[in-house]
Amino acid sequence: MPELKADTEKNQAPTATPDGKPPEDRERPLEELFDDLDGILSAMGDREVTLEDAFSLYEKGMKKIRQCNEKLDLVEKKMLVIAQDGTEEIFS
Repeated sequence: MPELKADTEKNQAPTATPDGKPPEDRERPLEELFDDLDGILSAMGDREVTLEDAFSLYEKGMKKIRQCNEKLDLVEKKMLVIAQDGTEEIFS
């Protein structure tokens, strides 16, 4: 039976990232955030979800949307426009 325990421990989510932050606080790519939002929307569409769970899902969804907006704002600020003379200018 020790092998079963070892397999179970391998499948458990890490308690912290290498930098010591909880996994939910790590920087996540936009694609992962969008996938999370898709899952939240699907869960909210379930007729069996309780009102309390729906509010919790809504709160999580709003947090994910804020994270997406912050990431998109950073990307927008970093975008460069190449001028006609070949120089790069900050996108505005």
